[in-house]
Amino acid sequence: MASRLIVFCAAALVVAAGFVALRPADAGEVPLSGYKVLAPIHGGNLTVFPVVAAKTHATNEFLTLDEGLRSGEVVVTESGMLRGLQRRPHTGVRPSVWHERGDDAQVNRLVLVNNSKRPLLLLAGEIVTGGKQDRVIGKDRIVPAESDPIDLGVFCVEPGRWVATSEKFGNFDTAMASPKVRAGAMADKNQQKVWDEVRSSQHEMAAVLGRLPAPSPEAQEIGRTSSYARVMQNSEVKKQVDSVAAPIEHEYASVIRQLKDQNAVGVVVAVNGELIWADVFASPQLLEKYWPKLVRSYAADAVVTRTLKRKLTVDAAQDFLDQLEGRREVSESEPGLFRQTEISGDGYRVFELTSLLPKTGFDLHIAKMAE
Repeated sequence: MASRLIVFCAAALVVAAGFVALRPADAGEVPLSGYKVLAPIHGGNLTVFPVVAAKTHATNEFLTLDEGLRSGEVVVTESGMLRGLQRRPHTGVRPSVWHERGDDAQVNRLVLVNNSKRPLLLLAGEIVTGGKQDRVIGKDRIVPAESDPIDLGVFCVEPGRWVATSEKFGNFDTAMASPKVRAGAMADKNQQKVWDEVRSSQHEMAAVLGRLPAPSPEAQEIGRTSSYARVMQNSEVKKQVDSVAAPIEHEYASVIRQLKDQNAVGVVVAVNGELIWADVFASPQLLEKYWPKLVRSYAADAVVTRTLKRKLTVDAAQDFLDQLEGRREVSESEPGLFRQTEISGDGYRVFELTSLLPKTGFDLHIAKMAE
């Protein structure tokens, strides 16, 4: 929260691809949130407003879920598959002994172990696939380096299957869950709500593909699976999502490079002129790591959303981001590790993940959703 008290002051700069310069008058303004919203990028009915900050923080020590699963340093499995993890104290040898036991897996429980020497950052909405059901992570959190097994805290995003496809879980690295599904996990914290949003997204996507001139067999497949991940990985669905996401991703990639020294740290998101979401990180490096997943999650909602289109101004997006306080706050923390704060306001919720590790004490990720 300390970053909100920073006076924003940026030098004038000009960027390509439809962006405008930050005029000296703009640079002298002090946004209430401590962040500055820039001119938008459009892709179909999806609009993203880049966000820059006056100050960022070092985040190189944090490992992402994608990185951990790819390297094998992070292990995710059903809760009933492990008896325990024996660590060898004072030897410098990483733990690797797992003991299988009887199957007492549960829908809303997975076990995660971080064998890396770096703390692991988890974001609500990240999907892990495999086991008896695909799951979505329910809240932002930090897992300490070389951790003991922890309850991951997940919701199922595959209603109807309870048969193992594999013992190991992988990550769904093409996109996060869409904002609608993320909201069901983060705000509602309700499994039935998550399932409802998954089914709704599947039906809406099937309707979109059904309107194609000649729906392919791949398009027809999405009506025969309960897996949200498989729907989003369907080749025809990818085409629809990429038609919205790819132009924005390409344009924003060049803008991020130009704005890196100006602290590009996030986006405000609108679909058909309606503000729906914001994601802001502690550093440009974290934004770059998550951007390919995030832009496709926004595009997934844009593809199936039909609302009255209206023009949205930068001022409206700035106002949305400025409102990070609320009438009610609930916090939970793991001392010395992280604090997660949920803020309820009029028509929105804000979720802040604050690192409490040594030499940190800053907001690692802020997510805001319109209600």
